[in-house]
Amino acid sequence: MTIPQSTFLKTLTERGFIHQCTDLAALDETLCKGPIAAYIGFDATADSLHVGSLVQIMVLRWLQKTGHKPIILMGGGTTQLGDPSFRDASRPLLSDEQIAHNSAGIRKVFSQYLTFGDGPTDAVMVDNADWLDPLRYLPFLREFGTHFTVNRMLSFDSVRLRLEREQPLTLLEFNYMVLQAFDFLELSRRQNCVLQMGGSDQWGNIVNGIELARRIDQKQLFGLTTPLLTTSSGAKMGKTASGAIWLNSERLSPYEFWQFWRNTEDDDVARFLRLFTELPLDEVQRLSRLQGSEINEAKCVLADEATRLAHGEEAAREAAETAHRTFAEGASSEGLPSIDIPKAELDAGLPIATLLHMAGLVTSRSEGRRLIKGGGAKLNGDAVMNEETLVTTADMRNGTVMLTAGRKRHALVKAI
Repeated sequence: MTIPQSTFLKTLTERGFIHQCTDLAALDETLCKGPIAAYIGFDATADSLHVGSLVQIMVLRWLQKTGHKPIILMGGGTTQLGDPSFRDASRPLLSDEQIAHNSAGIRKVFSQYLTFGDGPTDAVMVDNADWLDPLRYLPFLREFGTHFTVNRMLSFDSVRLRLEREQPLTLLEFNYMVLQAFDFLELSRRQNCVLQMGGSDQWGNIVNGIELARRIDQKQLFGLTTPLLTTSSGAKMGKTASGAIWLNSERLSPYEFWQFWRNTEDDDVARFLRLFTELPLDEVQRLSRLQGSEINEAKCVLADEATRLAHGEEAAREAAETAHRTFAEGASSEGLPSIDIPKAELDAGLPIATLLHMAGLVTSRSEGRRLIKGGGAKLNGDAVMNEETLVTTADMRNGTVMLTAGRKRHALVKAI
C-alpha cells in the first residue's frame, strides 16, 4: 500500500488503525487540501463507553491532533431502535430520559480526549434525534426508500449472520441501516462532513450512506473502518471476568482502569502501545523489544499513558503509586477498589467465596470456590486453601481486609 501523504492517514496507518477505506487515495488527497469534518456514531445504551470503544475514540483524537474536526454523533434517535450488527438478540428499548442521561455520561468521557468548542477543528457533539424524531414516515419512505434494495441489505454480514443463525430480526432493527445512511447524508448537509469512521462491523452501514449521498446530492463521501479488536487469547476487548472496563470514574476507578492495562497479555503490549497511547513510535519499538520480566516496564508505561488520557495526569500518578505500594511494598491502600459490609455481618463472618464475588474479583460464588481450591485466593496476603473459610472483623488490619484473586487483582473489605 502506498504510504499516505496526509498526516492523519499516515498516523493511522503506522499505528495500525486502518482496516478498510472506500477510496484511500482520494481521501488522502482531500485531507491534504485542508481541514475536513469526520464523524463516528455512538448509541446511548449506557452512561459510559468502555474500552471496546477506545479505538474509535483514539481515531477521533488523532483526527483533531492532525488538524481536522471531530464530530461525535449521539444516537438519540437510533438508540430507540438498536443496531442489529452482529448481535444475537434485540437490544432492550430505552426511554427518552434514559437516553438523555446516557448521552450526558458519554459526553464526560469524550471531554477527556477531545477539545470541544466553536473553532474550525474543535469537536462537536450532535444528536441524530434532532432530524430523525421529526420525520414523517410516508414522505421519508417515498424520498429515500427507493435508494435501498432489500436484496442488498440482506447481503450485509451483520444481517446475514443473524438470519443464518435463525435468530429474529425485527423490522424495527432492519430500519437501522437506512437511518444510519440518512445520518451521514444529514451530517454532510449540516456540518459539511465528508468522512464516516467506525468499527469493521459498520462497513455495510457506512457504504449505504456514501451511496445515498452520491445518488441524491451527487457528493463524494468517504468511509474508513478500524479492525475488530481482540486480545491475543481471542477475548473481546473491553470486558473481563469482573465486568466491563468502563471509561468514566463513576463506573470504574482509575486504579482498576490502570490495573486492566498493567495486566495486558505479553503478546498484546506492542499493539496496545501503538493504539492506546501517543508515545512516539521509536519509543514504542524500544518498549516492544523488552523480554522476560522487563516487559513489565512496558506494561506499566502502557497503564500510565492509557490512564492519563482517560482520567488525567494526577489520577494516573495516584493509580501507579497505589499499585507500587500494594505490590512492591505489600501494603494495602485506600486507592484500591473496596466494598462496604455491615459490621454485624462481618462480626458473624462471611464465606470468603461470597466476598470475592461481592468485590467483583470473580463472577460467581462457585468461581470463587474454584479459585480457592486452585490456590488463587489470598486473605491479607496469605493463601486461603479452605473454601469454607469465614472472614470476620478479627481479620481486619487497620480497619480493612484485603482480598486477592490471582497475583494482581485486589479489593478491600470495610466494615460500616
